[in-house]
Amino acid sequence: MTGRSVDSLLADARAGLPRLTPEAACAAWLDGALLVDTRSGDEQREQGGVIPGALHHPLSVVLWRLDELPRDTRVILICRHGYSSSLAAARLQELGFHGATDVEGGFDAWQAAGLPAKPC
Repeated sequence: MTGRSVDSLLADARAGLPRLTPEAACAAWLDGALLVDTRSGDEQREQGGVIPGALHHPLSVVLWRLDELPRDTRVILICRHGYSSSLAAARLQELGFHGATDVEGGFDAWQAAGLPAKPC
């Protein structure tokens, strides 16, 4: 058995995701979707901001806190650049969160689009 590359895992994860632009993710969030920031506290500080009102579940624990995520609401994950959130969103879909997705470009793209953020 040969090992899979990260690029292969990421491509497979994204194949089933209706990924959102930062603008579309923000619109969905304002319309009632749950936005989950999966960055660690260190990553948030390094990037200099957080999204006010977003749920903070670092990637290391998001899959262990499934009971805190509503299954009847769309769940949108956001990370630093949009890589790990794709993997986590694909896993959430496998676990029954059919509307789970992520933000293309992550928090970097969110900030670049001038969407709501505040310093941490």
